[in-house]
Amino acid sequence: MADLERARENLLRYLDREIADKRVVEAMRHVPREAFVAPELYHAAYDDRPLSIGFGQTISQPFIVALMVQALDLKGHEKVLELGTGSGYEAAVLSELARKVVTVECIPELAESAKRVLDKLGYTNIEVHVAGKTLGWPEKAPYDAIIVSAGAPAVPEVLLEQLAWNGRMVIPVGSRWQQDLLKITKLKKGNRIENLGGCYFVPLIGEGAWEE
Repeated sequence: MADLERARENLLRYLDREIADKRVVEAMRHVPREAFVAPELYHAAYDDRPLSIGFGQTISQPFIVALMVQALDLKGHEKVLELGTGSGYEAAVLSELARKVVTVECIPELAESAKRVLDKLGYTNIEVHVAGKTLGWPEKAPYDAIIVSAGAPAVPEVLLEQLAWNGRMVIPVGSRWQQDLLKITKLKKGNRIENLGGCYFVPLIGEGAWEE
């Protein structure tokens, strides 16, 4: 446990240097990443790299989580939609910074596992859903912010429709093997798009994204 705590502090010091919004770093300080990985990977929980969570999926690299969450510019009152619950780790980080998190996962086993972990840790402002045919979760739209933890071939119109005016969406867009991380701000005079840099995520599956 002492080694794990040292690794945690080293990671947080690194993020504190790289991430401008210190509230994001503090949120990540409050979330025990080791709770979201298999016991055999506890020793690597605070490595700055993705780790396998089964079903061909990963828990994202902490720096990428921090970068994406920072780009949402959360103030505490927002309702956030997350696509790609995975382990539930990013949803937990978001819940420290937003009023409500609605998170959607296309693999039922991962959705169930994430919900168990989040419930055990006492998070009460997170809803976990198994994805339907439509990308996102239109029933609870509009959202102040949307974060997509899978790569799309283009920005899905169906997600823009679920985003509130002046809302922010962060999404990897590109091929199945390489994407650019985009921040889209939905404005009535025309959406503003910022490129946050290259990245790699598993494909976003669904209508408006990649087919199976």
